[in-house]
Amino acid sequence: MNAPALVSAALEGPAVRFEGVGLRYGAARILDGIDLRAEPGRIHAIVGPNGGGKSSLLRCLMGQAPFSGTIALDWPAAPGRIGYVPQVVEFDRNLPLTVTDFLICFMARRPAFLRPRAAIRDRIALLLDRVGLAGKARRRMGDLSGGERQRVLLAQALDDGHGREPDLMVLDEPMAALDAVGAQVFETILNGLRDRGATLIWVEHDLAAVRRLADRVSAIDGQLLFQGAPQAELTPDRVLALFSRRRAQPGRGGLAARRAGLGLCGQRPAGRGDRGAAPRHARRAGGHQAPCVLFRSGGPCRADGRRHRHPCGRAL
Repeated sequence: MNAPALVSAALEGPAVRFEGVGLRYGAARILDGIDLRAEPGRIHAIVGPNGGGKSSLLRCLMGQAPFSGTIALDWPAAPGRIGYVPQVVEFDRNLPLTVTDFLICFMARRPAFLRPRAAIRDRIALLLDRVGLAGKARRRMGDLSGGERQRVLLAQALDDGHGREPDLMVLDEPMAALDAVGAQVFETILNGLRDRGATLIWVEHDLAAVRRLADRVSAIDGQLLFQGAPQAELTPDRVLALFSRRRAQPGRGGLAARRAGLGLCGQRPAGRGDRGAAPRHARRAGGHQAPCVLFRSGGPCRADGRRHRHPCGRAL
């Protein structure tokens, strides 16, 4: 049985609206007042420093984080298909899981240990050829390089087993582990989806690729800093300012706090000789000088997961 062609004639992507989107984990503010709009038939790139909330914004879009504000998908007709390419998929690399087994989990209703139908096998072969992995259907996932695994993740997002390509494609740093050949494959696929009307939301660190491929760019570091056409917005001075910003403020948490040596409560961990560093009234009350976001649940306060002593002298 011949599999239908993978490239559809046209796609109907939605307009995606983010209005006043915020995200908090306890006292840690991750996102605050994000307003942006991604249009169909366009590639909308999201850039910013590590810990700035880019992946968190995608998790809000995918319904994986409890955000405030509004995220709306304005479909031109009936809701279409959404494809998602994560940064990485964690799994035991010693498992005898082949590339075919992995893709079947997304493309077939039958258990992966049963032999897939001929139509599904044909579609998998076409998908792997499209992402430059022809002949690797029986390779174990654990034996693939990081770039090859990333191309497998791209393949799973391109087809649902019924010949439907994504009308909305969400990509979280998909080029991080790709070599030059893989990057070229990725660019060809993105351009093809855009040309056929899909909406693409793409988190990326490679600013040269963003300038080359994206129609619009938004810069995020906890809040929306600027947005517009990449060639106009990503000037050397603006890029330098974006990636040299410091967000290490009490209650903000994240990577910036770790770089500053702070806990999620915004206070620097006290050493062995620092029990008396807090004011006398704070020690008598046995309380914190600042709220510790994870203290009430009995968890660790430091962003790296280890316990420390708060400046008030109380062991966490």
